[in-house]
Amino acid sequence: MLEFYQQLAAALKQDGVVLATVTSTKGSVPREVGAKMMICADGKTYGTIGGGAGEAKVYQQALQVLQNGEKQLVEIDLSGALHREIQGVCGGTMLLWLELWSGDASLNLVNEIIDKLASGQTVSIITPLNIYAKPYLETTNIPELPQLKNHTLIEPLLPPPTLLIIGAGHIAIPLAKIAKIAGFQIIIQDDRLEFATSERFPDASLVLAQPITSILEIIQQISNLYIALVTRGYLQDVSALEILKHCHAKYIGMVGSKKRVDTVYKMLQAQGNLPQIYAPIGLDIGALTPEEIAVSICAELIKVRRGGTGRSLSETSPKNVHK
Repeated sequence: MLEFYQQLAAALKQDGVVLATVTSTKGSVPREVGAKMMICADGKTYGTIGGGAGEAKVYQQALQVLQNGEKQLVEIDLSGALHREIQGVCGGTMLLWLELWSGDASLNLVNEIIDKLASGQTVSIITPLNIYAKPYLETTNIPELPQLKNHTLIEPLLPPPTLLIIGAGHIAIPLAKIAKIAGFQIIIQDDRLEFATSERFPDASLVLAQPITSILEIIQQISNLYIALVTRGYLQDVSALEILKHCHAKYIGMVGSKKRVDTVYKMLQAQGNLPQIYAPIGLDIGALTPEEIAVSICAELIKVRRGGTGRSLSETSPKNVHK
């Protein structure tokens, strides 16, 4: 979300931008309420509201908004009905609000959003779905998810989740890349100076080539924290977990064999206050290489963050349900 608004600010410095936002959905659709795409005056786009013919229709409508400045509520029907203009077969419908953002007022609002998110604050952007009112920010009564209320879209703007990767070895390198793509801010910690470097981890916002005790003050300041222990040995895991047992991370995962995990558990249980740990870390996808293991870990991070099941989607498809 932070990166999206940074892109929006850059675009607004050049010209007007149409912001297309999903305001409501019904049935099976490719994107959720609050999903956004920007359409710039030069025809370039950023973000997506689902792709395909539905997105193509929004793009064409946005070009009109760029010309006349008139806000629009656009319906995308993906029910597959033959009489419909768009032959999508997801099974549902989406409503999208198209609004022109331009000038200093829009840029100032976007810069304020960027400042709030970058500093770890949570706010809501309020978008009245009428032709007269403008979007604005609200700092109180922030919902957990976007919602449509009284013809007004209320969207919580949350700081991006942070993934603290403890251990800067072979798994950490692809994990940092993949998690960054998935929307996580990355912090790396390892006490080995030759491993914990910005050259090895260009996607990290912070690289700590320091003892594990250096993370204590940092993690206390992060509210949306996920932690992956991919250290070089069980002694490093124990040292890290002794510090992490009092933190409020949403996820702590630890790499290792069953024997290694059991050893760490036995050493820590005697001390009490053992935090909930996902160990061995990751989803079971048969991963073997560091890159595959990183995919497995990131899949579990997304599962925890979004509330998924981790099951194969094909298991719940109609062709398998009725077997």
